[in-house]
Amino acid sequence: MKAIILLVTLLLSGCSAQDRYVQYETEAPTSFPKITAIGYATLDIQPAAEPAQRVLMAMQASKIAAYRELAEQVYGQQLTANSQVRDWVMAEDNIQTSVSGVIRGARVVKSYPAGEHYVTELELDFEQVWALYQQQNRSQRVKTVTYF
Repeated sequence: MKAIILLVTLLLSGCSAQDRYVQYETEAPTSFPKITAIGYATLDIQPAAEPAQRVLMAMQASKIAAYRELAEQVYGQQLTANSQVRDWVMAEDNIQTSVSGVIRGARVVKSYPAGEHYVTELELDFEQVWALYQQQNRSQRVKTVTYF
């Protein structure tokens, strides 16, 4: 039994990629799009006693809403729907949505009150996203292959 395992190991080691050296080179995309998102929050319904606190809370809520919109544009939105019909009449109709993702490199373009709302505008430049990604995971293409 040990002889069979040793034989299989030797045969498989002969098929390994140790007889060549591959050199990689990073390749940048040819174009980088920019996307924008706008988030809104109502000032009056924020749960704070002081007007200044309501403004700060609405500012944060509008920023979160804008980030959600960016995530929807980048990753898409997952929909789950359920409908029930009884006696040929719609009895119940439910739709649930969810968004999941990480947004890096977005910047706040504008943040301002507009009437009864607070508005935050975000921009996501994919050139910045690519630069951040390169710091963590270097994408590569084969530059040369040398066989021995």
